[in-house]
Amino acid sequence: MGITSFYFLCFFAVIFILYYLIPGKLQWELLLVCSVLYYLSTGNAVLILYPVASVTACYAGIRLLAATPAEHVRRRRAALLLTILVNVGILVVLKYVNFGIYTIDGIARLFGSSRTLIESVDFLVPLGVSFYTFSLLGYVVDVYYGIAEPQRNYLKLMLYGLYFPTIISGPILKYREHGGQFFEPHPFDYRRVTRGLQRMAWGFFKKLVIAERLGVLVDTVYESYGDHPGAFIWIATACYAFQLYTDFSGCMDIVLGMSESFGIILPENFQTPFFAKSISEYWRRWHITLGVWMKEYVFYPLLRTKFFTGLNRSWRESFGKKKGKQYATFAAMFLLWLTVGIWHGGDWKFVIGSGLLHWFYIVAEELLEAPCTRLMEKCRINAKGSLVNAVRIGRTFFLVCIGDLFFRAASLSDAFAMLGQAVSVWNPSVLWDGSLLTLGLQWTELVILAVSLLILWAVSLSQRKGPLRDRIAVMPLPLRWAIWYALLFAVILFGCYGPGYSAGEFIYQGF
Repeated sequence: MGITSFYFLCFFAVIFILYYLIPGKLQWELLLVCSVLYYLSTGNAVLILYPVASVTACYAGIRLLAATPAEHVRRRRAALLLTILVNVGILVVLKYVNFGIYTIDGIARLFGSSRTLIESVDFLVPLGVSFYTFSLLGYVVDVYYGIAEPQRNYLKLMLYGLYFPTIISGPILKYREHGGQFFEPHPFDYRRVTRGLQRMAWGFFKKLVIAERLGVLVDTVYESYGDHPGAFIWIATACYAFQLYTDFSGCMDIVLGMSESFGIILPENFQTPFFAKSISEYWRRWHITLGVWMKEYVFYPLLRTKFFTGLNRSWRESFGKKKGKQYATFAAMFLLWLTVGIWHGGDWKFVIGSGLLHWFYIVAEELLEAPCTRLMEKCRINAKGSLVNAVRIGRTFFLVCIGDLFFRAASLSDAFAMLGQAVSVWNPSVLWDGSLLTLGLQWTELVILAVSLLILWAVSLSQRKGPLRDRIAVMPLPLRWAIWYALLFAVILFGCYGPGYSAGEFIYQGF
């Protein structure tokens, strides 16, 4: 039951009505029941045992930490490590066993082996396993360090882990910042509810009007890239960057809007990432909750380990205070980005496209920043001028697209083959000779897509000055409702849905 389906909208409507009819103290229980029902409806019902096992392990770890005095450091550390091992163990078995098997077999083939050394294992992977695992583990770590209160009610912890909107594609939550909202009574608030529904409509526009159309172009080229070399690959890759953004951020708009209509405010996951002037800035704007989680629970703890503190000290002596610290940070960042890549999926295309390639970008940016600044000063170029900023934005988008090519390609070998065909064939004429009409969309569909992307660009540009909904809210009533009705009818008239059509799952839903 995808969240853009008619059945899900009916499901949400029933929950919404019941939510505000029952007493406020029972609202969280309704959300828990509905979250369990939703999870049972998404596939094999037995898969709910996995998130239940994770919740149970985290609850036991939290209760043990709460009952263990702070001076018993070893016992507390053992409780934390055991909880982490159980949850990470489930994640590794479900998502990464075959990754290890394929890697071993691939290495064997490089050394001349003609047979498969280890057979792969087929697991049914539960929905949102990476998202709920990270939300739960972050909470356990916060309890260990004493920066979050331990939850004593098992069912409340289960709601936090299984909350049905976030189970799809996040965002990754912090209990200390967002957990308490789930259990508070929320009386009906017209302004809050309408703002939530407005945001949901914008999410449906991104997903059904833009992302689904872009997906047709992308699939046509990526599934037969041998017949679509050169400019076709660059066009499809740029389209995929926007497809991924409108798909994922559209999902977030639906999830955050739905939660807002319940009175629950969740963290933002996107902040106009395509206006970023560097890869570092891009990752502060893209999948924000994942970046924050990785920094707080992977990167900073890595830097505090004996190995990296010793490496920092040693390299300071060898390379100087500033460079030694920088190089040690780069080494820790390598492990951070390796983890980010692996989180995205058990395949080397993810490790490179969403991980190590971005590590290389960031390291190169930091090392080249000073000499590039000096060069611009020597050439009397304003480093903060609008032209330079535009070039930086374009460069960042291009580098992101290279990573997205790896992310979208069927395999790592296909990604390298596509890059080879993209740079070896020169055919810019496909932009104007009608070839774009052979990629699955008629000219009317291309016009709808182009206009929709212009609207997206205008809204994104406006949101740099603050939430657009706030400015629309103070407009005269006729204009205000004209805007929202126009958005609603755009989804109804131009959305990709209906008989014979099945909207694709959200791209990040599989994580």
